[in-house]
Amino acid sequence: MSNINTQIPDFTTEAFHNGAFKKISKKDVLGKWSVFVFYPADFTFVCPTELGDVADHYEELQKMGVEVYSVSTDTHFVHKAWHEASDTIKKIKFPMLGDASGKITRGFGVMIEDEGQALRGTFVVNPEGVIKTAEIHDLGIGRSAEELVRKVQAAQYVANNDGEVCPAKWKPGNTTLKPGLDLVGKI
Repeated sequence: MSNINTQIPDFTTEAFHNGAFKKISKKDVLGKWSVFVFYPADFTFVCPTELGDVADHYEELQKMGVEVYSVSTDTHFVHKAWHEASDTIKKIKFPMLGDASGKITRGFGVMIEDEGQALRGTFVVNPEGVIKTAEIHDLGIGRSAEELVRKVQAAQYVANNDGEVCPAKWKPGNTTLKPGLDLVGKI
């Protein structure tokens, strides 16, 4: 069952952010675009490459009015320890949400129940808390933050330009489409 165009789950959790612990809830997410990046576990192999890639694009996402939240079923304490131990993870400026209960992970539909870990899931959420894109990978397949930025740009464009859609590989400045009878069979 797809979670596109559904509300994100209610949650309140502890996060490690900017050298401190802080509570973050659904209420904090509403009002701006957000990206949730789920990953299996801290102190692993593919995960730091992905989170480092998102960290490298974080400033660009912030300029687009987007907050990023990384989420694993580790605690906020483990996130802090990983942040202190890994040069790659030290680059992270976005909140790292702890989800030891798995409530958030289950709410987004990416929990691997037998392992108590998340699949690699990336969700773009609009300011109303509605999921607009969902990308879910198996554990061995890393994601691209460059493509994530493009998806956010497309989601924001479609939200602000009623009746227009973004074709494959669309980037800002490229031509969009206005679906209608005149396009049927012409693309």
